[in-house]
Amino acid sequence: MPNQFLNVPVTMPDQAQHLRLVSNTLNNVMDGKINSTGDITLRASQTTTTLTDARIGGDSVIVFMPITANGKTAENNLFVSARTSGSATLTHASSSNTDQNFAYIIIG
Repeated sequence: MPNQFLNVPVTMPDQAQHLRLVSNTLNNVMDGKINSTGDITLRASQTTTTLTDARIGGDSVIVFMPITANGKTAENNLFVSARTSGSATLTHASSSNTDQNFAYIIIG
C-alpha cells in the first residue's frame, strides 16, 4: 500500500489546500488509519528473518498478528531480537512451513 501520508509538503502556496491535506490526514489518524502496518512471512527452515521497514527505529514497538494457521503455530516462538533504523531481526523456531505469515504494526 502506498504511503499517502509521508508526501505532504511542509509548506504550500495555497494555504486552503494545505489545510485540507492536514485535515484529511488528521481525520485518517482519528479513524485509526495511522499507516504503520505491513505483513511479513518468516523464512522457512531458518531461525531469523529480517523485517525491513523504513518506519522502524531503535525504540520502535512491533506487534505481530498471525494471519495463517502456520503463523499461529509460530507465534509463541517469535520475538524481536534486534532493532535498528529501518529494520528489525525476528528470531523464531525453524520450520519448513513457507506460509508463516504475520501482519504487523509499528509504534514509535
